[in-house]
Amino acid sequence: MAGNTFGTYFRITTWGESHGKALGVVIDGCPAGLSLCEADIQAFLDRRKPGQTRYATPRKEADEVSILSGVFEGRTTGTPICLMVPNTSQRSGDYSEIASYYRPGHADYTFDAKYGFRDYRGGGRSSGRETIGRVAAGAVASLILMELGISICAYTKSIGPVSISMDRFQPELLGQTPTGMPDAESSAQAEAYLEECMQNHNSAGGVVECVVDGVPAGIGEPVFDKLDACLAKAIMSVGAVKAVEIGDGCSVSTAAGTENNDAFYMENGQIAKKTNHAGGILGGISDGSRIVLRAHIKPTPSVFSEQETANKNGEDILIHIKGRHDPVIVPRAVVVVESMTALTLVDLIFAGMPSRMDGIKKFYGK
Repeated sequence: MAGNTFGTYFRITTWGESHGKALGVVIDGCPAGLSLCEADIQAFLDRRKPGQTRYATPRKEADEVSILSGVFEGRTTGTPICLMVPNTSQRSGDYSEIASYYRPGHADYTFDAKYGFRDYRGGGRSSGRETIGRVAAGAVASLILMELGISICAYTKSIGPVSISMDRFQPELLGQTPTGMPDAESSAQAEAYLEECMQNHNSAGGVVECVVDGVPAGIGEPVFDKLDACLAKAIMSVGAVKAVEIGDGCSVSTAAGTENNDAFYMENGQIAKKTNHAGGILGGISDGSRIVLRAHIKPTPSVFSEQETANKNGEDILIHIKGRHDPVIVPRAVVVVESMTALTLVDLIFAGMPSRMDGIKKFYGK
């Protein structure tokens, strides 16, 4: 299986399956001297682990991370960092039935079509638990960004038909509501909607919004490795994400040029923008303003209603899915989107270091 590695200069390779012995990630390209301990990573993993609310899968996993290499006396050594999280609550018997048929909305059929064989236990490599490695690596990338004065904030913007009001945005609620919404009123409405979905043996989708502050102008490459292109690839690689928007996103297609353009002006001797329709990126390169992106996430495909499908014998059948599943993925995906954003930024920041001769001379010159 190809495609398990992300990044060029700050490179990660994730490994493991939902019902295997463990999952994890190898990080290559982390500079020596970064302060790092397991607690730094655990704080991120705790935000995505299952069983924490009524609207998450009841599967109970501690998701405790171990640093196997690349750290000595609390600091990174510059060598590959290997992080591991053991699986402790597998119930593979819940999935034995699906070995013979294809669940709607899942990768069962496409895995069989590509490989001729699949790990059907909880989806194997296509399970949401694959994101453990991404989040663990994202914690390390976020520490690097913090050293550079860059901060990332992600949250649930909408679930089903319920969207937050930015007028009611409460920073103190970030990560504190069951929905991941930093708006208590909208969160209560979304919870009521999710209760209705659950009663009807159904699921919900939604949108995660992510904003980044402190990114200097000049990050990103102007052709194939545009910052927005790399962010889109990173976020789209997360299972269940079906669309990504940067800045005003899809609405720019109906805007006039005079409405969409962000006017520049001088502020304290620096170039600034009066608006931010571009979402902080122009020509694939950061412009120094806030980066804004949104990930649109589909409803959980594992629903407990009767569904039509086909089996390996070529027969049309009706199924009732068993197991432990999230009625909504969005709240647990918040930290995954945040992590993939951090990984992308660190990789492109490192890629841009040799862009100017004066910068190279300043770093290496005598």
